[in-house]
Amino acid sequence: MVYRVIGLLFCLSTQAWAQEVVVGKEFSGRVSFYGVRSHGKKTASGERMDRDDFTAAHRTLPFGTMIEVTNPTNGKKCIVRVNDRGPFVRKRVLDISFGAAEYLGIVKSGIASLHMWVVGAEGQVILSKPPAYWQASETVKPPFQKPGQGPEGEK
Repeated sequence: MVYRVIGLLFCLSTQAWAQEVVVGKEFSGRVSFYGVRSHGKKTASGERMDRDDFTAAHRTLPFGTMIEVTNPTNGKKCIVRVNDRGPFVRKRVLDISFGAAEYLGIVKSGIASLHMWVVGAEGQVILSKPPAYWQASETVKPPFQKPGQGPEGEK
């Protein structure tokens, strides 16, 4: 009985720590990956850990948050879904699954400094281009605009 009460308190407290999703938020930091021993165990969200899924653990982002993770050393990037809490090691911002770590090329080192960008929520990807793309210096014409149409072509 005591175990169930403590588990319930832990679940409630992890939800209390969760912050709102800020789509477009960028952050960088040290990332590690789940060991193979975590495969099949329950995550904080209640689902079973699958080492081949592209999932992640974050201390405060809500479950279902979609994060694009980029390895600046080799340029590889992938999208992971937050389904667990952690990492519980100081100065680390994210734990990713073995599958995502293998794809990004950080399995050998175990820990890497990566760049992260929140691209969606509730398991849905909303953004597909980095914020710097939107701040392009040149003006882009709307699609399907024929010459002579639009504000510059009106007389």
